[in-house]
Amino acid sequence: MVKRKAQVNQNDCVACGACQKVCPKSALSIHRGCYALVDENLCVGCGLCTKVCPTNAIDVIKKEVTL
Repeated sequence: MVKRKAQVNQNDCVACGACQKVCPKSALSIHRGCYALVDENLCVGCGLCTKVCPTNAIDVIKKEVTL
């Protein structure tokens, strides 16, 4: 099954937390104050995080998932 999931480019992420604040499923967290991480089990691929990221470090991609 293919689903949409957020993916963070850790090199571009500045760990501002904007994505974490807008995520309706709390799928994003800031890892050790360095970059955002996506919990793929919670992410619904809505894309809200991509719209608020000041460095455009987040993309929503199609990803094969297993149930």
